[in-house]
This record gives sequence, C-alpha cells and structure tokens, in this order.
Amino acid sequence: MRDKLQHIKSLWSNNSKVAENYLFMTSLQVAVILINLLLYPYLIRTLGKESYGTYIFILANVQLFVLFFASGFSFPAIKKISLNADKLQIKNQTISEVFTAKFILFGFCAVALAVCIFFVPFVRENMLIYILIFATSALGDTLFPLWYFQGMQKMSFVTYVNLAWRIASIPLIFIFVKSPVDLLVYVIIASVLPFCGNLFSFFYLRMKEKINVKFVAVKTLKPVFKDTVPFYWTSAFSRLKNEGVQFIIGIFWGMNNVAIYDLAHKIISIAGIFTNSINTAVFPKAIQNLSPKKIKQIFRYETIIGLTVTALIILFGYWAVLLLGGKEMLTAYPLTIILSFTIYFSLMVGCYVNYIFVPQNHYYFVSKNQLVSFVSFCVFTLIGFAFYVNIITLVVAITLSQFFEMLYCNYLTRKHKLMSSE
Repeated sequence: MRDKLQHIKSLWSNNSKVAENYLFMTSLQVAVILINLLLYPYLIRTLGKESYGTYIFILANVQLFVLFFASGFSFPAIKKISLNADKLQIKNQTISEVFTAKFILFGFCAVALAVCIFFVPFVRENMLIYILIFATSALGDTLFPLWYFQGMQKMSFVTYVNLAWRIASIPLIFIFVKSPVDLLVYVIIASVLPFCGNLFSFFYLRMKEKINVKFVAVKTLKPVFKDTVPFYWTSAFSRLKNEGVQFIIGIFWGMNNVAIYDLAHKIISIAGIFTNSINTAVFPKAIQNLSPKKIKQIFRYETIIGLTVTALIILFGYWAVLLLGGKEMLTAYPLTIILSFTIYFSLMVGCYVNYIFVPQNHYYFVSKNQLVSFVSFCVFTLIGFAFYVNIITLVVAITLSQFFEMLYCNYLTRKHKLMSSE
C-alpha cells in the first residue's frame, strides 16, 4: 500500500505541471462556453433567432478571413518554446517572427475584407459588425500569443485575465441588449472586452516575461512560413469545413437554421473542451520523452474518455437543448446526437498529430489528413444532397469526414512505420 501511494505521489510530482496546464486551459475554455451558454437563452429570446443567426453567420464568415493569417503558427511555435523554455533569446526571436508574419498577413486580409464590403451587398449592409469582429479577433490573435503560455505551461495567467474581462461583459449585455435592434451593441460588448484582455496580456508579456516583441526582417521569415505551411493547410481545410457548414446553412436555409445548428455545435463544444485540451496540455511535456509504449497507453486512455463523453451527450443532449433553447430549438437534438461521434474521432486524430506526426517532423501528414477530411466532407455532402437536401445531410457528412480522417491517420502511421514496435 505504501508503495502504491509513493507511486501515485511520484506520478503527481512528475506531471504536476501537465495537470496544472490542463486544469487552467480547460477551465478557461469551460468558463467561456458556460458564459456563452448562460447568455444563450437570453440572447436567443431577446435578439431573436434571425438576428442571433445573423451574428453567428457573420462570425463564421470572419473566421474564414482570420484563418488566412492566424492558422498554422501555433504547433511549430509551441514545440520551439517547449524545448527552449529557459532561453530568452530564442523565445524573443520566436514570438517576434510569428508577430511579424501575422501582422503582414493581417494587412492582406484587411484589404480582402474591404473588397468584400465594396462588392457584396450583405457584407456592406452589415459593414460595422464585420469590421468590429474582424478587427478585434484578428488583432487580438496577433497581440496575444496563447501558444507561448501553452508551451511555457503557464496557463494560469491566461485563465484569470480572459475570464475577468469576459465576466465583465455579462452585466453590460443584460443592461444594454434588449431587442433585435441591439445586435450591434451586443457585438461591441462581446468583441471589444475580450480584445482588452488580449491587449493587457500583450503588455504583461513584455513587462513580466521580459519578452521583447519587435518586427523582424521579412527575409528571415522564410523558415517560419515553411514550418507553418502544413499546419496552415490543416487549419484551413478544417475551418473551411466547419465554418463552411454555417455559411451553407445561412445561404440555403436562413438564419433561423444557423441558430439551430449553432446550439447543437455549442453543446458538442462543451464536451470538446475537456477532450481537446488533453492533448494540448500533455504535448509540451510528452514531446520530451515519447516512446511507442507511452503513445499506445495514451491512445487507450483517450479512447475510453472519448467514447464515454459521446455516450453522455447522447443520453443528456435532449435536456441540454430543451434547457438552453426551449421547445422551439428541439430540432437541434438530432444534430447533437450525430455530431457527438466527432468527439471520439477528433480525440484520436489529436493523438496521431501530437504524439506521432509532429514529434517525428511529419508536418505534411497533418495537412494531408485534413485534406482527406475536407474532400470526403464534400463528397459525402454531394452524395447526400442527391437523396436528401437537409441540414442533417451536412451534419452526417461532417461526422463521416472526421471518421475517414482518423482512418487515414492510422493508414499513414502503419504505411510509414512510425511506431517502431509495429
């Protein structure tokens, strides 16, 4: 008994940073989702499904812009920071390179948005909302390197700061958002306050972490973009699929159905927080000492977690939809059931990426599996629409595409013998 207690104590001591990183990372994401869920019944009834759906539709559009400059930088940067946590010069260089690259790409995206405002009537009619969401999310992502705190396993600060600003937005929303005409007011509150948190974190990085963020010569960014490209395509294919679904729903079935899909997606996101954060939290420590035995052990544990979470969503999803959206939103429940299987598939893909592909520098395998996922999504959607033109068809296509992504990761691992014991 004493030996077992000593073993447990040793495990905690060796992995306390991982546990702390996971706890704060998960707490932040859970808090953000819970705040959104707390506000959801109020917003859906106050703004109405049409206005709220319009907000979700515009947010999805802006995310497609953001992916062109924010995607792909995190994984290579986390790896570099994790392996050089005590080397200030390398940390300065890494953050400055990513900062410069994102700022350049931000300029191109701003021009693209301006062109859309000029030529697309819907974008022009909602110009202020587009500009607010784009400016705050894009600049916030540029100024606040979340990946640095993940790599340094210092997520406590990030959690406290972001949570404080988001909590501050709650009373403002209840006070100033009273009807569908207050959509712009809601966007200002929901966008500007989190941006203030990102701005505060940027100055903390300079003052407390002693990071000297500066612009670097463009010619020095070639290696940065080279490492980023595989992950850029990974994120691009993933976001095109996920955000594209809301775009398709908005175009063909209206903003009411965008709100219904968004509710199902929110419920899945709650569970996804707990599962997706596992790999992100474990990665900085695990990458320093990986073995096939340890990888297989991680796969076993995460399989149990993923299937358990999927079962819980199926069992309790109906009541979650009823509580959050009321009877009018119950059509979101079948979508929730279908999407629940993506929890397990995403967790398994995350294992392949974090513990097999990235440590062995097979970055392009990451983008290849996302390409397979995106192409299969398009194929399944087209086949499904030939028989049944409905939102459910899109949701089934999303789930099947992630299943094929998982199978493809397994195929790549076996084909290239990336697990030496296999």
